[in-house]
Amino acid sequence: MSALYFLFQQTMFFTIPLLIVALGGMFSERSGVVNIALEGIMTMGAFTSILFINLFQGTLSGQPLLILAILIAGLTGVVFSLLHAYASINMKADQTISGTALNLFAPAFAIFVARQIQGVQQINFNNTFRIAKVPVLGDIPVIGDLFFKNTYITTYLGFIILIVSAIVLYKTKFGLRLRACGEHPQAADSVGVNVYKIRYAGVMISGCLGGIGGLVFVIPTSTNFNATVAGYGFLAIAVLIFGQWKPVRILFAALFFGLMKTIAASYSGIPFLVSLGISSNLYKMIPYIATLVVLAFTSKKSQAPRAAGVPYDKGAR
Repeated sequence: MSALYFLFQQTMFFTIPLLIVALGGMFSERSGVVNIALEGIMTMGAFTSILFINLFQGTLSGQPLLILAILIAGLTGVVFSLLHAYASINMKADQTISGTALNLFAPAFAIFVARQIQGVQQINFNNTFRIAKVPVLGDIPVIGDLFFKNTYITTYLGFIILIVSAIVLYKTKFGLRLRACGEHPQAADSVGVNVYKIRYAGVMISGCLGGIGGLVFVIPTSTNFNATVAGYGFLAIAVLIFGQWKPVRILFAALFFGLMKTIAASYSGIPFLVSLGISSNLYKMIPYIATLVVLAFTSKKSQAPRAAGVPYDKGAR
């Protein structure tokens, strides 16, 4: 039973950042802007927030420090995503090229600034954020062991973001306008919706969640940041496509890929997998093999927002 609890907890560590970042990508693409820059946004969000933790861990610790770091990661993601928004919306640049450029820029910037500040590119931090047991809730049989022991507040944050995203997308006027701009921006414009503003909002939300996702990925799995999020931004795009741009489906897709990533990273802690005697290299390939297989079988049925990736020109007919 302990192996099951371990597997579930590790799966949450990998699932939550995928969920948060994929939901961010959903807002951007639902508005009509393809955000390939999620990898770079995650890198920048993780960089600024981990650097903040490194600089202030001597005076702060635990959950207050983590909450401040989450806010900084989200703000960094918003600011960085504005570059993609301006290029894609105002300049009508190719959105794939714009996103790729930001993905290349982010790690180079993180390495340069880290070396300028502390002489090395790797930023270390003390992990004082793990919650050994949530009072009262941790005593609940089974559920307490699964959700309320050896956890982080970022796990609960991920589920809160999921619920809020579903409500915003389907139960608010903003969500209706966002979906309209991603499906038929001309029709939305004809009834007075400012397509440019809605698309900016979609990209900024995407940036905020992407930046937070970068921090959420690093905190439970490491005690340092080395200018990379291990391709998690690209994996989040696969989760977004597999989840059909819908919050609940994105959750299940994130769980699937999170489990695959857990097997790859933590197989040595699972007695059954160790007993199989399979090469560690094969386990490390599992998430990416799963990505190729899943997308090969589901991509033909994928229905992306119709106007996603298409620049909108208000004066065009």
